[in-house]
Amino acid sequence: MLLAALYLFYKLNPETQPIFPKCPFLVITGYECPGCGSQRAIHQLLHLNIGAAFKYNGFMVAALPYVFLGIYMEYFGGKQRNVKLYRFFFGRYSALVILVIIIQYWVLRNIL
Repeated sequence: MLLAALYLFYKLNPETQPIFPKCPFLVITGYECPGCGSQRAIHQLLHLNIGAAFKYNGFMVAALPYVFLGIYMEYFGGKQRNVKLYRFFFGRYSALVILVIIIQYWVLRNIL
């Protein structure tokens, strides 16, 4: 399923193809949500255009190492091998810290 989605994002440009949904928050309010531009950024990343991907959604691109670290920790035994690292990045308050960062990004992307 993931490979099929990646194939679609590689072959079809979300900027020009009508099959990709528009952000309801953007349509209703005119402001970008933290996820706005993610589809276009994924398309650009799959074509190795990191600068363009960062332009569309810099937060998503910057968060990818964190996501990959989480996948490694959860599914490839990193949690057992790196307990301190796991606690630091995925411990008790990590969700709150991430939420604060997302809200800051949301506000700043609509101000700047």
